Parts: sequence; structure tokens; C-alpha cells
Amino acid sequence: MGRGLRGETATGGARSARRQGSAAIEFALIGPMMILLLAGMVVYGGWFWLAQSVQSLATEGARAAVGGLDSAEREQLARAFVADQAAGAGGLDPALVTVSVASDAQAIRVQVAYDARSNPVMLLAGPLPKPPTLISRSATVRIGGY
Repeated sequence: MGRGLRGETATGGARSARRQGSAAIEFALIGPMMILLLAGMVVYGGWFWLAQSVQSLATEGARAAVGGLDSAEREQLARAFVADQAAGAGGLDPALVTVSVASDAQAIRVQVAYDARSNPVMLLAGPLPKPPTLISRSATVRIGGY
């Protein structure tokens, strides 16, 4: 067999072309799955970030409410804190945050819910199974005493 300019045989060049073709076929088979895996990491990572932001709002809102003298003032303090902090809390839209406050003589419970349907991260899910779009977290803080 004769050698070409680069020192490869005629059959060696054909093998190289076949190897390149097989790499393209392998990528065509694996590429879409890798893209879906990457999209899933982004979507679920974003969802966990949103959920942590909602939990943080509930926890800090409950802590802020402890300073109130009566249940009406505690509720007002918790709602004001959550409304004030929602804009800077991890990409949350303050218009989609709802707060409910319940208290008795022993404890105050703040529940924060967020509708994540229109969040850009959730819109990336496409054909992936989506996490829950309503994120609801609560925190309870004991009032007084040790």
C-alpha cells in the first residue's frame, strides 16, 4: 500500500473519517439527554433557591413579629417585614407573595406562599417534570418565656 503525503495509508484515512462520523452519531444520541439533564439541574436548583428564599422570609417574619405587644401588632410586624424583604429575596416577585399569620398566647406562626408559575426558571422546564409551582413554607416562634 502506498503512503500519502502525511504518511498514512489509504485505509488509515478512511478509518479516521469513520471515527469522526461515529463521534457525531454518539453525540446525536447522548446530546439531547445531556441538555435535558443540564436543564433539570437549572430548573430544580432555581426551585430550591426560591423555596429557601420563601422559608427565609417566613422565619425572619416570625422573628420580627415577636416584638409586638399583642396579636394584632405581631401580625402587622410580620406582614410588614415580609412585604419589605420580598423584593430582595432571591428573585421573588413581591406581588406573588402571600402571607398568613396565626398567633395565640404561646406562639406565632407565619406562613409565606409564593406562586412560581411565571418565574423564568420554572419556564425553562419544557418537557421535564416540573416541581410544585406553589411554594409554601411556615415558621413558628415561641412568644416570651425561656
